[in-house]
Amino acid sequence: MATQNLASHISTLPESHDKLYKQVALRIAELIEHGTLRPGERIPSVRELSEREEVSIATVTQAYRVLESRGLIEARPQSGYYVRARLWSPPPEPGRSEPTRSATRVSVNELVMEVLKATHAPALVGFGAAMPSMQLLPALQFNRTMASVARRHPRQCNTCDIPPGNLNLRTQIARRAMESGCTLSPDEIVTTCGCQEALNLCLRAVAKPGDTIGIESPTYYGILQIIESLGMKACEIPTYPRDGVCLDELAKRLNSCRIKACVFSLNFSNPLGSCMPDQKKKQLVRLLAERAIPLIEDDLYGTLSHAPQRPKTAKAFDQEGLVLLCDSFTKTLAPGSRVGWTAPGRFKTLVEHLKFINTVGTPTLPQMAIAEFLANGGYDHHVRRLRRVYAEQVRLVTQAIAKYFPEGTKVTRPAGGYVLWVELAPQIRSLELFERAVAEKISIAPGPIFSAKQKFQNFIRLSCGTPWSEATDQALLKLGQIIARMM
Repeated sequence: MATQNLASHISTLPESHDKLYKQVALRIAELIEHGTLRPGERIPSVRELSEREEVSIATVTQAYRVLESRGLIEARPQSGYYVRARLWSPPPEPGRSEPTRSATRVSVNELVMEVLKATHAPALVGFGAAMPSMQLLPALQFNRTMASVARRHPRQCNTCDIPPGNLNLRTQIARRAMESGCTLSPDEIVTTCGCQEALNLCLRAVAKPGDTIGIESPTYYGILQIIESLGMKACEIPTYPRDGVCLDELAKRLNSCRIKACVFSLNFSNPLGSCMPDQKKKQLVRLLAERAIPLIEDDLYGTLSHAPQRPKTAKAFDQEGLVLLCDSFTKTLAPGSRVGWTAPGRFKTLVEHLKFINTVGTPTLPQMAIAEFLANGGYDHHVRRLRRVYAEQVRLVTQAIAKYFPEGTKVTRPAGGYVLWVELAPQIRSLELFERAVAEKISIAPGPIFSAKQKFQNFIRLSCGTPWSEATDQALLKLGQIIARMM
């Protein structure tokens, strides 16, 4: 991995955090990149480097965590840190997407549902669904918390909280929002049935049928389904695989497409994994605020940074109440709880009304259990582990793609989350590949479901949410062979 990539990623970390560890990490990365420290060689111990650089042990420890999460070094028990052996080179990255400037009606729901049904079939090696593996979630601990809450509050646990939702949970969410640069009060938050409902409510609050919504290209198919169900149109914005939405192109389309609102995932988007730098987020918020255009920010993967600290949200730069931040606990803690939330700014009252009309309220028991789990510190420990695991799984799947897929394959290099966006040879049709893969008991997500105009015919999304195994490796080998036969 190029030092430049690491430097770019380190620069996106919150400015309020200690900058020394970034400098230490970058110096070690440069020594590795230039060959001064070679694969398999031991690097200075935490104490040695602390004394040499005249920084604290905590600073060096955090620097080594960054380097380890990026696959540059590895810890060996009772031995120290070593430069990781790199016997492979990552494939090149896809370029910026180039959608047309015109808005379009969305028609993907039927195709998406067909793909989802096949993706969730039993006995498949699953790269299709971007769901966290239950092996990686603290199910036992969370179930104990749920049972404890139910015993202590038998009446409350069998009801639901009308908007804005459970106060304890909203308080915990507001406290954690500081990590993403936001200053929120519990009264600014509305709990929902997952992030999908939060996005749905926010879209209904800021736009009406027939309006045009600006979206990333490619974007999460669930957003396309919401736009389609509400009778709205989509305007796809060119997007870089690392830095996200192209702001110059967005500015052009704001006028030509008469965009009423935007729905963007700025931190580790699905499927690209892109992460917009903080300075660009600030520019984006200013650009939209000048035109009084709301931004619905889907931050579902923001917590899953591969680095120790998560990036800021666009909401952190919002001064006009025009950013509607949406998130949930389905990717990090309890998918079955379906507990999400939104901080909808100036649209809060309308979102509360729509929430009540939509589902009346959010079930109380899972909200109370999540609030308690957040308060006791177990969630923080779990998320730190999850970040390290996902970083490693993304690396392993990328390595397998480089080894097994045909030459010329391109793959994104996300710095967070657990999905990869893969560009195949132009003649490959990913819907046909999807059918062939399912026949071989392998699930993938074909590119066309991530586009309002069903573009990205030769792209697929692969989820790295399942722990690495021999079955995973063999499935990727077989998938590469299927692709080779289609060329």
